[in-house]
Amino acid sequence: MARRPLFSASRIAVALSCTLALSACAPNEQQPNDVHSQMVAPGAPGIEPVWAFSGKTGIGTSYTPYQNGESEQVSKVWFSLAQGIVTETMYGLIHNAQLKEMQFIICGDGFTDTEQADTISSIDYLHKDDSGRPLSLAYKVVNKDKQGKYEIEKHIFTDPNSQSLMMKVFFTAHEAGITPYLYVNPHVDNSGSNDIARVSEDGQSLIAYTDQSSSSVVSVISDQAFAQASVGFVGQSDGLTDLQNNGEFNWQYTTTAQVTDQLGGNVAMTAQLPTINVNPGQSNTLEATIVVGFGDDKQQSLQHAQRTLTQGYQQVLANYNGIDEAVGWQDYLYSLDALPAMIKSTTDDGQLLYASALVLKAQEDKTHPGALIASLSNPWGDTVSAKVGSTGYKAVWPRDFYQCAMAFLAMGDHQTPKVAFEYLQKVQVTAQTPGYEGVPGWFLQKTHVDGQIEWVGVQLDQTAMPLMLGWQLWQAGVLSDSEINHWYSVMLKSAADFLVTGGKVKLDWNNTHITPLKTQQERWEEQAGYSPSTAAAVIAGLISASDIAKHSGDEQSAKRYLDTAIAMEHKLTALVVTENGLLSLQNDQTQPYYVRLSPNGNPNNTDKLGDNNGRKGLDQRLILDAGFLELVRYGVKPANDKTIVDSIKLVDNTALAENLRVKYLFDAGDGQQTPGYRRYGNDGYGEDEQTGGSYAESGANTPGQRGRVWPFFTGERGHYELAKLTQTKQLTSETKQDLINTYVKGMEIFANEGLMLPEQVWDGVGNPTRYKYHKGQGTNSATPLAWTHAEYVKLLRSISDEKVWDYYPNVTEKLNP
Repeated sequence: MARRPLFSASRIAVALSCTLALSACAPNEQQPNDVHSQMVAPGAPGIEPVWAFSGKTGIGTSYTPYQNGESEQVSKVWFSLAQGIVTETMYGLIHNAQLKEMQFIICGDGFTDTEQADTISSIDYLHKDDSGRPLSLAYKVVNKDKQGKYEIEKHIFTDPNSQSLMMKVFFTAHEAGITPYLYVNPHVDNSGSNDIARVSEDGQSLIAYTDQSSSSVVSVISDQAFAQASVGFVGQSDGLTDLQNNGEFNWQYTTTAQVTDQLGGNVAMTAQLPTINVNPGQSNTLEATIVVGFGDDKQQSLQHAQRTLTQGYQQVLANYNGIDEAVGWQDYLYSLDALPAMIKSTTDDGQLLYASALVLKAQEDKTHPGALIASLSNPWGDTVSAKVGSTGYKAVWPRDFYQCAMAFLAMGDHQTPKVAFEYLQKVQVTAQTPGYEGVPGWFLQKTHVDGQIEWVGVQLDQTAMPLMLGWQLWQAGVLSDSEINHWYSVMLKSAADFLVTGGKVKLDWNNTHITPLKTQQERWEEQAGYSPSTAAAVIAGLISASDIAKHSGDEQSAKRYLDTAIAMEHKLTALVVTENGLLSLQNDQTQPYYVRLSPNGNPNNTDKLGDNNGRKGLDQRLILDAGFLELVRYGVKPANDKTIVDSIKLVDNTALAENLRVKYLFDAGDGQQTPGYRRYGNDGYGEDEQTGGSYAESGANTPGQRGRVWPFFTGERGHYELAKLTQTKQLTSETKQDLINTYVKGMEIFANEGLMLPEQVWDGVGNPTRYKYHKGQGTNSATPLAWTHAEYVKLLRSISDEKVWDYYPNVTEKLNP
């Protein structure tokens, strides 16, 4: 579990500003409440706060170009969409949530609905080209009542010239007496347990702030007075609880705390909009423009909201999209000169490609340019406590970071990967790292975007990948000769030295000694040992470092790095290939194959992997992981290497027991099937297949937890198949199209309606959970996952170029002189 971020100095404010325009319906006669009496809401602190559903159908933020290598300090607002509503909305740093959710409660004759639970939702992009490719992260969400009584259309985006979120809403009633209520559940300053809510004296704004700082404020306003407004504790005295009692908005609480008692809780703010009265057989529409403004205090937040409101819907959307003189999202897309050729390798005419470009760029922090996060989500968020702040996946892992930076380079964006590479110095361990003792040079496991340390495990691939990225940027001309020499001196040399010698590590809980190739954690961050995928990165990283060191005039280190890489490759088979495996009996003969992980570098014995994610550890020879394909991708092994080929046969064995099985097939339409793969056999990082509960939903792991299929493995396999075809000179127009139809289309079918690619999709095994997942549907683990979008982008570039994008020819050359 991540530690709570420290935000003691932050001052956050949010304002919602509503413009109401009635179309063909009578004006509301109700006057605003007299709220001067300060009625205190009971029920503190409310129910336990949690985060929102993690399977996002959309994310958004304004496009912010760099200036002199740094982002302009303009809009620092991000939002997410799930289940038809606005979910986690961040301001300031990309992980600093301010709202959990914002949706509408709808009341009518005999019913009280919520958008999230009682409507059928669809999503589309507001700004698209003639081929349906999205040109910005502006969304149109349509929520239709299941009984056909009403329909809600929402247009959602941010203001690039202010700290605000805009939502234009069209309520259409198909029967009389439909009344919408705006419902906002703030989680100010990244926590849902310390908030206080108030109604302003004039009844035109709702205010929430954290009890940790009187300067952190959330304000909700309208240019017309709300018909009624109230605040309360969620599940006890909030507007939703009130309306669900009898369909009437009876509780008019003006504060959740006495002035002398500033104890906070999980609060919500509710505001009644005008009732839509219609004539029989007719439909009437109510239009509302809602603006969520953020700032350092209440006054600033209101100014930001009003500025956006004054500009108006059309102008703000035009600025966001990049129409006329404004610089917006379509300008970014049009700057990516590799996209047109890559479209030819898609099966959806580039729709997911364009969405992937937008999503990857949106998941970069703006206070710390180049900080690329893993996902704008909290895994299984709706069952994860929000009492204490957590970054979730809104944080920096150098491994995911590398995948994203290489995807930007593949699209023709040279600025972002360069700024990202330079950012990495912030998350490298040095003598100045607070609390650290030991050998410097390795890169931190997980950090906040400002470099604050969160997790401190040593993962050797995460130290190798900055070396690999530096080499790639140098070869592409993104880093000049003088720049690569500089970065060798200040960052890369110490990383390469650590990969050679390892040494003492002492930081927080971690007190150990690292001896490469043995890593404290492999790429799934779970166990120590010798890993094929980690070894692939370390060997490629050291050979890349050797090239850079030689160019920098450090001949002694260049030789040392190269010699070490060659020695590592020579002993790799003995460390991670079993010759008496339990899965490879063929004609009574054992065929050697790669194990997922060898804890002690003895893959032929009965060593067990550690218990993890609720699963008991099994004999190392039982557990398959296709991570050995990274050996081919990076150039360490040829694609037709016999052990590689035999290992693939085992990975592809769908007759294995469900617990050990890795490969699954999914319907791709037109009678076709496409492959998907789990991380490894016996994976427990997923929903419980017996109970259907979320991962660790009860607060602890359960034995029935099962890791599901990860879509980016379909891309990794596609890269391998391309490498095999090119190396054996069998790449033709027909075999190339087969790759597209199998692996590119395979990844495309895993995208949801909003073109977001998930971390995991349902594999069809066990209880389909409370969400009744169907096979191939993204789960509640994390969507969108940047790594998945990056792998898709790189696969398209690889197929377009007819060679693997992040292949290292220098590795092959040095290992096979």
